[in-house]
Amino acid sequence: MIETVFRCDELPRADRFDFWREQMAKLMAPMEMSTEHTADFRGQVRILEVGPAHVWPTKFHPMTFRRTPKLIRQSDPELYHFSFLEGANLQVSQAREEAAHSAGGLYVVDTSRPYDCVAFGGPPQGVGLEIPKALIPVPHDRIDRLLARPIPGSEGVGALLTGFLSRLSADSGSYRPSDGPRLGAVLVDLATALLAHAAESEDAVPPETRQRTLFLRVRNFIQRNLHDPQLTPAAVAAAHHISVSYLHRLFRAEETTVSAWIRQQRLDRVRRDLDDPGLSAVPLHELAARRGFSHPAVFSRAFRAAYGMPPSDYRQLALRSRAPDAPPWRPARGEPRRQASSLPERPAGVIDRQCTLPCS
Repeated sequence: MIETVFRCDELPRADRFDFWREQMAKLMAPMEMSTEHTADFRGQVRILEVGPAHVWPTKFHPMTFRRTPKLIRQSDPELYHFSFLEGANLQVSQAREEAAHSAGGLYVVDTSRPYDCVAFGGPPQGVGLEIPKALIPVPHDRIDRLLARPIPGSEGVGALLTGFLSRLSADSGSYRPSDGPRLGAVLVDLATALLAHAAESEDAVPPETRQRTLFLRVRNFIQRNLHDPQLTPAAVAAAHHISVSYLHRLFRAEETTVSAWIRQQRLDRVRRDLDDPGLSAVPLHELAARRGFSHPAVFSRAFRAAYGMPPSDYRQLALRSRAPDAPPWRPARGEPRRQASSLPERPAGVIDRQCTLPCS
C-alpha cells in the first residue's frame, strides 16, 4: 500500500491551520474550515491508498467543516466518505438530516451534496474511508436516506468494517503494495454490504459480494468463539442460518475444510500463548482448554503434527530464545535434537496476523 503522512506540529504555530486547510482541500475535497485553535492548531493524517479506496487515520483539534454548493461545483471527487469515530463528538448534517455522533459511532456523507460537520469537546480521532460512488451498487436514493445518520458500528457488518479499518490502520506497515487491490476489494464489499443492510437493499448487492461478506462474517465468528469446544461446522452454519454444505462451499476456495481451519486457528492461538513469557506459568492443558481443546492428548498430537515438536518443547525453546545467556536447550527424551537458534517454521499459509479480518 502507498501511505502518505502529514502533520503540522513541526510548523510555526501561525502557519499550522492554513497548512492543514490547504492539504485537506487537495487530498479530500475543497471545504470551508474554521477553528478556535488557530493559535496552537495540531493535526495529523495518514492516507492509505488501498486499491480504489482511501483510508484516513486522523486526529486534530476541534473545528468546523463545510462543503458548499460552490465548492462542489469547483471540484467533486464523487465519493462516499465513511467516518468511524474512535474518540470524538461531532454534529453532522446533510440531506436535511442532522445527527450527533460520539466515540464508537459510524456515519457516511456524500461529497456531491452539501454538508456541515462540527467537532467539539476533545480532539476528534478516528478513521475515515473514501470509496468512489460508482463502485457501490446500492441504489443512491436508498443511500440518501442514510446520509449523516448514525449507523451501527459495533455489531454485524458494521463491526466487521470498523474492526477492519482499525486493524488496517494499526498494521499498515506490514503490507506490501501488491496487497492494496485485494484489501481494497474487501473494503468495497464490506461498505456495500453495510449500506445495503442499513438501507434494506440486500437485493441490490451482487451475489459474489454477499458471499464474500458472509465468508468474512463466518471467519470472524469462528475467531471469536475458538474457546468453545462445541464450535463445529454444524454450529457455525446454524449461527449464520445456512446449511453445512453451503458452509463447506464457502471454504472450498480457501483450499481447506471448515474443521481444519478451526483447528489451525486454535493451534495458532495456543502457539502465540506459548511464545508469551507472561503465560509461562500457565499449565499446557489450561492454555489448550482456553482455545477449545478439551482433550490434552488430542491437542498435543495436533500441535506436534503442525509444528514438528510437542508443545512443552516449543514453550521451552520459545522462552530460551529470549534469554541469550541461558544454557543450550535440550530436547525431551526420545525427541530428535534441533537447532535452538530459531523456532520451527509454521505450516504454509499460517501467519501471526489475519490481514483480511480483525482478530479478537
